Amino acid sequence: WLAKWIRENVKGARVLLITDRKELDEQIEKVFYGVDEEIYRTKSGQDLLATLDNTNPWLICSLVHKFGKRNKKSDTDDDALNTYLDEIKQALSSNFSPKGELFVFVDECHRTQSGTLHKAMKELLPNALFIGFTGTPLLKKDKQKSVEVFGGYIHTYKFDEAVKDRVVLDLLYEARDVEQFISSTEHIDRWFAIKTKGLTDIAKVQLKKRWGTMQKVLSSRERLQAIVADIIMDMEERDRLSNGRGNAMLVSGSIYEACKYYDLFLQAGFKKCAIITSYKPTATSIKGEESGEGPTDKLDQYAIYRKMLADWFNEPIDEYTDDEDNKRKSKLDTKVEQFELEVKKMFTNEPGQMKLLIVVDKLLTGFDAPPATYLYIDKHMRDHGLFQAICRVNRLDSEDKEYGYIIDYKDLFKSLEGAIHDYTSGAFEHFDKEDVAGLLENRLDKGKERLEDALEAIRALCEPVEAPRDSEAFYRFFSSQEHGNAEQLKQNEPRRVKLYTFTSALIRAYANLANEMEEAGFTKQQTIDIKEEVTYYENLRKQIKLHSGDAIDLKQYEPAMRHLIDSYIKASPSEVIAKFDDMSLVQLIVERGPEAIHSLPEGIKESEKAVAETIENNVRKLIIEETPANPKYYEKMSQLLDTLIERRNEKALDYKTYLQDLIRFTKEVGVGPSSHDYPSSLKTAAQRALYDNLGQDETLALEVHEAIESQRQDSWRTNKIKRKKIWLALKQVLGDDEALLETIMELVTNQNEY
Repeated sequence: WLAKWIRENVKGARVLLITDRKELDEQIEKVFYGVDEEIYRTKSGQDLLATLDNTNPWLICSLVHKFGKRNKKSDTDDDALNTYLDEIKQALSSNFSPKGELFVFVDECHRTQSGTLHKAMKELLPNALFIGFTGTPLLKKDKQKSVEVFGGYIHTYKFDEAVKDRVVLDLLYEARDVEQFISSTEHIDRWFAIKTKGLTDIAKVQLKKRWGTMQKVLSSRERLQAIVADIIMDMEERDRLSNGRGNAMLVSGSIYEACKYYDLFLQAGFKKCAIITSYKPTATSIKGEESGEGPTDKLDQYAIYRKMLADWFNEPIDEYTDDEDNKRKSKLDTKVEQFELEVKKMFTNEPGQMKLLIVVDKLLTGFDAPPATYLYIDKHMRDHGLFQAICRVNRLDSEDKEYGYIIDYKDLFKSLEGAIHDYTSGAFEHFDKEDVAGLLENRLDKGKERLEDALEAIRALCEPVEAPRDSEAFYRFFSSQEHGNAEQLKQNEPRRVKLYTFTSALIRAYANLANEMEEAGFTKQQTIDIKEEVTYYENLRKQIKLHSGDAIDLKQYEPAMRHLIDSYIKASPSEVIAKFDDMSLVQLIVERGPEAIHSLPEGIKESEKAVAETIENNVRKLIIEETPANPKYYEKMSQLLDTLIERRNEKALDYKTYLQDLIRFTKEVGVGPSSHDYPSSLKTAAQRALYDNLGQDETLALEVHEAIESQRQDSWRTNKIKRKKIWLALKQVLGDDEALLETIMELVTNQNEY
C-alpha cells in the first residue's frame, strides 16, 4: 500500500524492493499480483542495471546479491569493500543513470543494512530514498548504524501492540530442568506424579498404559531420553497437542542430535515425527568414517536418516544405499526434497498425523516456515535467531489457538536460577529492553492470571440469577422467563453464548494449570474449590445447552472440549452426555423414545417441569430451523406445539400422559412430513413441500418441480444468471404473483434436493 501511495502521489515515482532470499522475492510478487499490480523480477545483475536505466517498469524487485558478486572476505575488511565497489563500477556503463524518483524498500534490513551490500546500493543509487523494513528488533550495537543508513524510524509496531490487535498471539515461556528427574527410579515416579496430578483417575489409567515404555526410556538416565519422555507426556496431556489440532517443533543443537532424538522417539513408540535439516545422507557425508571400531556419529546419522526416508516412502532401504554415481545422488536429492515437502504439508494440514518436526536451523526463519503451537528448544540460541524462531508459534493459524508456547531446556534466560522472570536479558541482552518487553511471559504466571480472569468473568455473568439460584432460576435467566416464549428464548441467546464461551475459556484455563495449581500459587484448598467450581459451571453449561435447544448448534465445537473435560473434570465415565455430543435430543427421542429422558443431566432430570421444557425448547428449535424448507407444514407443527404447552400450563394432563404426548409429537417433528399423508405421486420431500405451500395442488406442485428440474444447473444458488433461469421457469408456471414467486423461490433454495 505504501508503494501504491508513492506511485499516486510522487511524480515519476519508481519503487525497487530489495530482498535477500529467493523465496521472499517470489512471495512479494504474489502479494502485488493480489492487489492488481505487476512487479518485474530482475533476472541478473546486468538485467537489474538495464531496468534501472529505463523509465519502465515502475515496480521492480531484486535479490540483494544482484548488485554485484559477493566478496568472500569480511564486510569489515576495507580492501574487500573497495574491491567489491570496483566490481560494481566496472559493471556499469559510462552513461548509466537511474531513471525516475527512486524509492528503495529494503526487506529484512536487520540482515543486510550494515554490510558492503548496502553500501553498494548507496553507491549505485545515490539519489534514491531508502526505507528499511524488519520484523525483528535491531540489536543495540546496530541501532546507531541503522539511523546513519536509513534515518530515524518512520513507524514502529511493537509485539504487545500486535497481540492487542490479534495480529499475533501471546507467547508463554517455561524453562524446564529435566535432569533433576533422571537420577533414580523414585525421581522418575515423582516426575510422573507431578505431570499427572491434575488428571482424572480415568485419564491417569489411560496414560499409565504408555508409562511402561516411557519409564524404560527415562531409566537410562540420559538427558535426551528425559526430554523425549517429557515431550511425549506433553503430547498426551497438553490440550492442542493431544487433540490433534496443534503440533510442535523441537530445535536441537546439531544434526546428529536431531537424528538421535528421532531414533529415541521411535523407540518410545512415538512415530508421528520427522527430521528436517540441511543434511543429505550421501556417500560423501560418511567418507572415511569406516574405522573398524564400530559406528561413528556420522555413520549413525547417515543410517537414521536413510531409514527415515525408506520408511516414509515405504521402499527398500537399499534404494538409499548411496554410491559415487551421480544419478544415484540425484535421485537421493529428489527424494529428500519430496520428503520435506510432504512432511511440511502434513505438519500444516494434518497436525494430528505429523505432531513433531525435529529441526536444527531449517524452518526457524522465513515466511514459509510452517506454524506450530509449541516450540521446544534444546539449542543455545540468542538475538535475531531466537527471536525469529519463537515467532514460529505465535501465528494465529486457527480460531481455537490461544497462545504459542516456548519450552526451553537450555534455560536461555537463566530463569531457573532465581524467582525473577526477566525475559529481556540473557539470550536477548543485546536488544534494548523496550524492544522485547512483553514478548515472552511466564507460563505459570500468565496461566494463573488467565484462570482467575475466567472465573471472575463467569461469576459476574451468573451474578444476577435470582435466589435460590437453583436449576429453575438459571433456566429462567438463560432460556426464558415465561416458558414457551420463543421471543424471550431468542432474546436470551447472546447471554447463553456468553455462558458457553466463558465456560469453555474457564475449562481451557483450568486444564492448562490442572497439574501445577500449587506451583502457580494456589493453595491446596483453593485447588479443590476451583476444580469443584469448574465442574459446576461445566454441568450448568450442559444443562442450559440442552434446556434451550442449543446443543446441536454447538456440536462442531465439542470434540476438543470433550477431551479436556474427560481429562481434567469428569470423575467417572459419562456415556450419557457424550450422546448429546453426537446427536440432538430430538434425534435421541426419535431413536429411543421415552428412554432418551434417562440420558438427560441430573440437574434437568430431577425436575418434571425442566424435562418438559427441555424437550419443548428442542422441538421449537428444530421447527424454527426447518421452517424455510416447508413453511406451511412447520407452521402447523408450531401451532400444535403451542397447544400442547398450553395444556401443560393449564395442568389439563398429568405429567406421565403429557410426556407420552410430547414424545409422540417430538418423533413426528423429528421424522418430518410422512409420505402417508400425501398423494402417492409426490415421491420426495421437495415435492411434498411444494404441495403444502401451493394450496395442496398436486398438479401445480409437480409442474413446478418439473420446471425447476428442466432449468437447474450446478451451483445455481450462488450464480445470478443461473438463479434467474430458475426464477423465469417458476414464473412461467405460477404467473406474475411476486409474493408467491418469492415464497416458492425461497422454499426451493432451501431444498437439498435442488
